Amino acid sequence: MDLRRLLAVLMVAVLVQLGFVCLAYGNFIFKVQHKFAGRERTLAALKAHDAHRHRRILSAVDLPLGGNGSPTVAGWNKMKGEYLEDANLYFAKIGLGNPPKDYYVQVDTGSDILWVNCVNCDKCPTKSGLGVKLTLYDPQSSASATNVYCDDAFCAATYNGVIQGCTKDLPCQYSLVYGDGSASAGFFVRDNLQFERVTGNLETAPANGSVVFGCGAKQLGELGTSSEALDGILGFGQANSSMISQLAAAGKVKRTFSHCLDNVNGGGIFAIGEVVSPKVNTTPMVANKPHYNVVMKEIEVGGDVLELPTDIFSDGDQRGTIIDSGTTLAYLPETVYELMMAKIVAQQPGLELHTVEEQFTCFQYSGNVDDGFPDVKFHFVDSLTLSAYPHDYLFQIREDVWCIGWQNSGLQSKDGRDMTLLGDLVLSNKLVLYDIENQAIGWTEYNCSSTIKVRDQSSGSVYSVGAHNVSAASRLISGRSVTFLLLVFAVFYKFS
Repeated sequence: MDLRRLLAVLMVAVLVQLGFVCLAYGNFIFKVQHKFAGRERTLAALKAHDAHRHRRILSAVDLPLGGNGSPTVAGWNKMKGEYLEDANLYFAKIGLGNPPKDYYVQVDTGSDILWVNCVNCDKCPTKSGLGVKLTLYDPQSSASATNVYCDDAFCAATYNGVIQGCTKDLPCQYSLVYGDGSASAGFFVRDNLQFERVTGNLETAPANGSVVFGCGAKQLGELGTSSEALDGILGFGQANSSMISQLAAAGKVKRTFSHCLDNVNGGGIFAIGEVVSPKVNTTPMVANKPHYNVVMKEIEVGGDVLELPTDIFSDGDQRGTIIDSGTTLAYLPETVYELMMAKIVAQQPGLELHTVEEQFTCFQYSGNVDDGFPDVKFHFVDSLTLSAYPHDYLFQIREDVWCIGWQNSGLQSKDGRDMTLLGDLVLSNKLVLYDIENQAIGWTEYNCSSTIKVRDQSSGSVYSVGAHNVSAASRLISGRSVTFLLLVFAVFYKFS
């Protein structure tokens, strides 16, 4: 799949020397809510959710962070005549401005900036079907807001120099266009972003820092609809303009984060900084890729290694396997998909397969799926293995009817080219570590409803951090949430 041809994107590269103030050297959190918790979604909507993400993921602009693992299905709706399920995506409640107001934003591992819808916006949503109250950001109502103009160093870095025709009072603008037709345009502002600082074991206190973010003046496509509307997007990709890169450039954090999504009890943890426990082994990231790609070596199904072409996972622009916690299912090249499916169903020769909603392979089975179907193991460079058990890749839609989560990626692309993308189908119930500084990704199986231990680099203290439920939002949307922790380091830390 040709990444460049699929999406037309105006990349927004932001100056790494961003200033941050009022950030104590400790631990900080965002509380993150499951976007579709408690809402009924069709199986087709689940697939459409991933399809939209894939058109964006390949643009290096929008790779939302989210998910709660394998999809859960509410069952067969006789009135609607369709299967219902809950799609998986997370959003965070953050505070912006002085005094701060609450905003609900998607947490995106592939986005490069934080932006929110602003007052006087053209076609910005004013209500949401997610049960949250949307708020339009108004720079005039914040005592700490300042405009970013075209002669600002921030803007000059964005466009690799001062733009032609720049005058002192001309705002620095941004524009993002996505392959699914969605678009966001506006101008940059600088204002306070509110966090919750971790002060001890499971203890927090309010804190804030000054950040540059986009003030959305116009939204198109999905970004302007009300059914799944939010206030904006919080970017945590690898680019210098992402939130983690901004904090790192200010000397506040390392460019390292991890998440642990619990699809058993709900909830989880998202943390920036050094995880002391549990220990996580890693594999190298593919260099010069806009997303989080790693090199897969082979796939094992039920103890047998699939006989695959040697270059199946490293061909052309698609070199590497994309690790994406914003995608619900897992997508494999057609050759891999067909061999894997054959191996899986071969263990149950009498299995009668049927198709649900013209896209999901399903079957009737009354036994324990972990006993009746094989484990799948993905092997990566440096002997790192990612295991997917039957209860991970099979999901129940009603009574004794199960569907298979593996998908043929060749059928998802416009040009028929394949990609390898592993989403929450295999990432849930694992602590996944992204070490951007050392260009490595790793994981370990873990109970994501428990706690992890993180280190505060300024004091050397080690704190226990656990999963949380969103406060106000949890009363509106029953379901799952994760706590997003920013582990803040001393300004004297030197980055490689």
